[in-house]
Amino acid sequence: MSEPGPPDYAHRVAMYDMDRTITRAGTYSGFLMHVARRRQQWRLLLLPLVGLAGLAYALRLIDRSQLKAINLRLLVGKRFSRAEIAPLAESYADRVVARGLHDAALEQIAADRAAGYRLLLATASFHLYVDAIARRLGIDDVLATRLDEPDGGDHIHARLSGDNCYGEAKFARISGWLADNAITREGAHIRAYSDHVSDHPMLRFADEAVATTPSRKLKRLAPQMGWQVVDWRRR
Repeated sequence: MSEPGPPDYAHRVAMYDMDRTITRAGTYSGFLMHVARRRQQWRLLLLPLVGLAGLAYALRLIDRSQLKAINLRLLVGKRFSRAEIAPLAESYADRVVARGLHDAALEQIAADRAAGYRLLLATASFHLYVDAIARRLGIDDVLATRLDEPDGGDHIHARLSGDNCYGEAKFARISGWLADNAITREGAHIRAYSDHVSDHPMLRFADEAVATTPSRKLKRLAPQMGWQVVDWRRR
């Protein structure tokens, strides 16, 4: 990475995607399986329906938000208690942090923190377990996909509250977060890290954009945009 931004910037922000950027693999399916195996193993019998939902998504019969809600409903439940799920989110976070992270990503997070950057994790994964992972990594702020909590937080419903925090919707959340924190673009030096081309709005917005172990499309796009490319599978 290049040197930190000039000292006259009022803010320094480092924005990180999570799945396959910080983590070695996606976390969404792993979380659903983790909960099903420890809570209601009979739900594993519904895995063929999960496969059918995936096929419907591939055929563009349903969108990404609908797919996530359907799979959550099948493997966790239509409605579930936060008190019951919270310990499973914590144990899943322990598992991810213990053996599912890129060492190089952890080193970069530590370097950004030491350089005075405010760390923002922006991910399409669910707040339900992302918050637990973020706490373990010392992340300052989290933007993630929200679930509906009509009972004041005591119970969670298997449907999204607002947009899936992905692509342009993620960048809209980032823009809102900057405004809420009185961080103006001209007053901030911003770094952004992602593995996927869907995060091109976030990467394009940054002063320093890093394509981390990039997907095929992002690997092609990054040189055209002047973005750094790194492979975090190698230290």
